[in-house]
Amino acid sequence: MPLLNRSAGIVLVGGSSTRMGGSKPLLEWHGSTLVRRVAGLVARGVGGPVVLVRSRGQSLPLLPDAFEVVDDLEEGRGPLGGLCAGLEALAGRAEVGYVSSTDVPFLHPAFVRRVVSELGPGIDACVPFVRGFRQPLAACYRVSLAPLVRSLLAADRLRVSSLLEACHWKELDEAALLADTDLARFDPGLESVTNLNDPHEYRAATSRQPPTVHVQWLGEGACSGCPAPSGTAVQAGTTVQAGTAVQAGFSRRVTIRAATLKAAAEAVDVVLGSHLVAALNGDRMRQDPEEPLAEGDVVSFAGTGTGP
Repeated sequence: MPLLNRSAGIVLVGGSSTRMGGSKPLLEWHGSTLVRRVAGLVARGVGGPVVLVRSRGQSLPLLPDAFEVVDDLEEGRGPLGGLCAGLEALAGRAEVGYVSSTDVPFLHPAFVRRVVSELGPGIDACVPFVRGFRQPLAACYRVSLAPLVRSLLAADRLRVSSLLEACHWKELDEAALLADTDLARFDPGLESVTNLNDPHEYRAATSRQPPTVHVQWLGEGACSGCPAPSGTAVQAGTTVQAGTAVQAGFSRRVTIRAATLKAAAEAVDVVLGSHLVAALNGDRMRQDPEEPLAEGDVVSFAGTGTGP
């Protein structure tokens, strides 16, 4: 029998989005979409698969094959129905599912990791308490809770609080969350739980600058231009001015604003392709242009003869 993943992801993308006036998952987000961004950030925080739970027939943008899409057969039953579908889809493949709504573009992978890490023996769920509110859709649940969730749905007990009343759960307050050094450094305001409910909130969120990330060149051939001095800040979409030629084994770094891998590459005049190796925080990554970046990320580019 294969070993279970410690954690996996569930992103709830269904719902009518009445207050927003349109489909939230399809909303544009700095060169990507909300669903692609959130699913990618959740994936970075868990070690297993990520399941997207949609309404039957709901349209979604083209997504990488790594994401699984399942239908919520309990339409009109609220988040608990989507949670049930997600947990059942992960049965036999993961111990814990981190659950997220699709409208949290400021989610940081460190937040996901922190919440999952707090679910220990004897605990069925770990739910953050942030800004005076319980956050059941920024929480993690044991996959083994699926039968219990199913029974609650059958009994028309549709609130997530009904699930918490029926299991052993732990509350994670702001101080406990920020005890994690990475989260305290990159998301001190716990913007990870900020969701977008209407067009005003969406416009306000999109007007904010993309995350601050660092881009470095390693070795010759990593970029068509040359790097500016280390620490220089440039806006995503601009080109770094040519400087000293990059020598083999030489590394320079700039700080930019970018929400995706493509934006990071364009900001420093890098063209993604087979001639290039890309790494995120030291780990080699697929060159998906819409791969989401988060605050504090370090993106490395190198020619294929050099390695990340």
